Amino acid sequence: MAATSAISQIFTPFVLLPSRHCSRVPLVNPGKKPRKISSKLLSVAANSGDVRMYRHGQPTHVVGLNSGLLLVDHQEMGSRRRVYVKSAGSESGLTSSVGSTVVKLLHLVVSLGIILAMDKFLKKAFVAAAIKFPSALFGMFCIFTILMVLDSTVPAAATGLVNFFQPALLFIQRWLPLFYVPSLVVLPLAVKDIPAASGLKIIFIIVGGWLASLSVAGFTAIAVRKMVNTEMIPAEPMAKPSPFSSVELWTWSGIFVISFVSAFFYPTLLGTNARTCLPFLLASTVLGYLFGSALPNAVKKVFHPIICCALSADLAAFAYGQLSRSGLNPVLGYYLTKASSNPGAGDILMGFLGSVILSFAFSMFQQRKLVKRHAAEIFTSVILSTLFSLYSTALIGRLVGLEPSLTVSILPRCITVALALSIVSFFEGANTSLTAAVVVVTGLVGANFVQTTLDKLGFRDPIARGIATASSAHGLGTAALSAKEPEALPFCAIAYALTGIFGSVICSVPAVRQSLLAIIG
Repeated sequence: MAATSAISQIFTPFVLLPSRHCSRVPLVNPGKKPRKISSKLLSVAANSGDVRMYRHGQPTHVVGLNSGLLLVDHQEMGSRRRVYVKSAGSESGLTSSVGSTVVKLLHLVVSLGIILAMDKFLKKAFVAAAIKFPSALFGMFCIFTILMVLDSTVPAAATGLVNFFQPALLFIQRWLPLFYVPSLVVLPLAVKDIPAASGLKIIFIIVGGWLASLSVAGFTAIAVRKMVNTEMIPAEPMAKPSPFSSVELWTWSGIFVISFVSAFFYPTLLGTNARTCLPFLLASTVLGYLFGSALPNAVKKVFHPIICCALSADLAAFAYGQLSRSGLNPVLGYYLTKASSNPGAGDILMGFLGSVILSFAFSMFQQRKLVKRHAAEIFTSVILSTLFSLYSTALIGRLVGLEPSLTVSILPRCITVALALSIVSFFEGANTSLTAAVVVVTGLVGANFVQTTLDKLGFRDPIARGIATASSAHGLGTAALSAKEPEALPFCAIAYALTGIFGSVICSVPAVRQSLLAIIG
C-alpha cells in the first residue's frame, strides 16, 4: 500500500499514454518499491530532452520525441475543458445579451409609441372640438391624476406604470435639447423680414428680461423660505440617461453620407425634396449634438451643444444648397415644412414636444413629496415669476417701441417651447418661428450665465437656485445648472414644468389676454 501511494504521488500530475511509435505502456509493479532516481540521471535526461521534469507539480521540460511515451498533463486537460465550458458560456452570454437588448428596445418603442400616440390623438380631438387649450397639457393633467389615484388605492400599480414608461422618459430626457433645435436652424428664415432695429430691441428684452425674471423668482423663493422655515430634505433620486456611444456616432455618420449622396443624385427619391433631404438633415442635427455634447465644459460655456446642432444642420443645408444649386433658403424650407403630409427633419424633432409636456406628469409624480413639502416656496415663486415675465415683456416692448406683432410673439420667452407655441396660438398675428427662436435663445443665455449670476446675486439655497433657473431659462438652464449642482435638479424640474403649466393656464383666460394686448397697444 505504501508503494502504491508513492507511485500515485509520482504520476498524479500527468497521464501516461502510448505514442504513435510505442504499442504498449510499461506496467508498474505495485509490490515493488520504487527506486530512487539519481539527480545526475535526471540532469542528463533533461539535457537530452527525453523527460519532462516537474517542480511543485508544474512541468518544466517537455518529453522528447525519442521517449516513446506521450505525457499529457491533467491540468492541461482540465484547462482545455474549462476553455470549452467558457466558450459555450460566452456564446450563451452573447445570446442572452442580444435577447436582453432586443427586449429593452421593444420596451422603449412600445412605451414611447404610447406617449406619442396619445399626444397625436389629443391634438386631433382638440382641433376637431375647436378647443384652444393645449392638448398636451390636458393629457399631462390626466396622467398625473391617474397616477395619484392609483398611488392612493393601489400603490404598486402606480409604481409599475411609472416603471413601464421609464425608458420613454429617459429617451425624452436624453434627446430633449434636439427638440428645441429646429427653430434655431430656420432662424435665418424667421428673422429675414424683421428690421435690424427691432432685432436689437428683441435681444435687449431677452437678456434684460431673463435677468429680471431670475431675480424675481430667486428673491421670492428666499423670502417665502424665511417665512415658512421648512427644513430641506433629500429629494427622490432621478434616473439619468446613458451617455452617447461611438456606435451611435458611426451609425449617424453613415446615415448622413449615404442619404446626402442619394439626395444629391436623386432629389425626389422619396417622393418630395423635403422627404428626400430629411435623413441627412436629421443626421447632421444629431451629429452636431453628439459632437457638442463631447466638448469640454469650458468650451460648452461659449459653444453650447444646441448651437453646435444648429450650425451643423445649417452647414449641411448650405453644402447641399450649393452643390444642388438650389440655395440655402429652399433647403431650410425643406427642414421645417410644418406640413404633416410632407414632413422635414425639423418637423420630426418638434413632433416630440407634446411628449415632453406629457412627461411632466411623471416627473411631478415622482417628486410629489417634495412639491407638497415646499409648496409655498415653489408655487409662490413660479406664479409671481410667470406673471412678471408676461406683463414685463408686454410693457418693455411698448416702452422701446417694438412692433405689437413682435411683442406678442416673444411674450412667453421664459416658457418651454412646446407650451410657448401653444400660448402664442391664443393671439392673432404671432410669428411662431420667432417665438420658438426667442425661447431657445433665452434658454441659451441662462445656460451660459445662470451659475455666475446666481452667485453674484447671493442665492446660496438650492431651492432658490433651482426655482430661479427654471423659471427664467426653462429646460436649457435646468440642464446647465443640474449638471454641476445635482441637488438643485428636483426643484429645477418642478419649476420648469409648473412655469409652463401656469403660463398656459393663465393665458387661456380671455381677460388676461385682453389685459396683455392692452399693454402692448
